[in-house]
Amino acid sequence: MNTIRTTHSGEATNLAAFPLALTTLSGTGAAEIGDLNLSQPLEPLAVTAIRDAIMDFPFLVFRNQSMTKDQQARFSEYFGELESHIGKLSDGTTFPIVHTLTNLDAAGNLINMDVAKLNYFWHTDKSYYAIPAFVTILHALEVPPEGGDTQYANAQLAYEALSPEIKARLTGLMAVHDWQASRRNSGTSPATNEQIRERPPVSHPLVRTHPDTGKKALYLGVHVSHIAGMPQAEGKALLTQLTDHIGQDQFVYTHRWKQGDVVMWDNRCLLHRALPNYEIARHKRVLNRTVIVGAAPY
Repeated sequence: MNTIRTTHSGEATNLAAFPLALTTLSGTGAAEIGDLNLSQPLEPLAVTAIRDAIMDFPFLVFRNQSMTKDQQARFSEYFGELESHIGKLSDGTTFPIVHTLTNLDAAGNLINMDVAKLNYFWHTDKSYYAIPAFVTILHALEVPPEGGDTQYANAQLAYEALSPEIKARLTGLMAVHDWQASRRNSGTSPATNEQIRERPPVSHPLVRTHPDTGKKALYLGVHVSHIAGMPQAEGKALLTQLTDHIGQDQFVYTHRWKQGDVVMWDNRCLLHRALPNYEIARHKRVLNRTVIVGAAPY
C-alpha cells in the first residue's frame, strides 16, 4: 500500500484547505482515510473532501472509531437523508433508522438469521426501491476473531471489461427489482403482504450511469426478479452470466473487519455480500447501520 495525500476536486480555494490522509487499499476502488474523529462534528470542507474521495474510491474505511448511534446519525446526515428499511427485526418490529446488525442476542444465543441470509448474495442496497440507496455506512462494534468478512465488487470496472458485443446487448435493458423476488432468490421466508404493498416491483436500467462521474456500471443482484421483455430462461441466464462476471477476483475487494471500523460505500457502483466464514453461533458480529437516500437510476 502506498500512502498518499489527496485533496478534493472542488473550487481552487478548497484544494489545499482539507487534504485527506488517504491510503489506497485495492485497485478496485477501496481506500482508508485517517486522522478524522467521526464522533465529533466535521467542518464543511472535511465533508466535501470525503464526498469527493468517494467518487474515486467508492469504498472508504475509517479505522479506530467510537460512535454512539446519535453520532453515527449525525455523520451520516452529512451525506443526505437517512432512510428507513422494509425489513423487520427478529421480534417483528421495524428497523430503526440507525439499526444494529447482529447474530447473537444479549444472552449469547443465535438469533433468527433468516432474512440476513440474503446478505450472502451479491446485491446493492435498496435496489427494490424506486429511489435506491446512495451510501451505506456500517460501524463495527464487535467482530469475530477471524472471518465475518464483507466483499465489495466494483460494477463499473466489471462493465468496462465487457466486450463491445455484450455492452451493445445490454443497452436499453431494464431489470425488475422486487422484494418478493429477493426473498425467493435467497431462499428466505416470503415477503409479507404489508411489505408487498409498501414496495411493489420497480424497473431500473441493467446498466446505470453514475450521476456524479458519468461512468456506467452493471446494476443487478439478488433483488432482481427478471429482465423486462426478455424470455425468462434467457433473462435468467444473462443475469447469472453477469453476476459471475462481477464476482471475479479482479473486481472484488474483501474487507476484513476490525473493531472500530466505519465503512461507507457507494451503492450506485458497488455490489456487496457478507461471507459466513466464521463460527456464527459462537462469536458476536455487531455493526450499526445507516443508509442514505439516493436518486432514481438512469
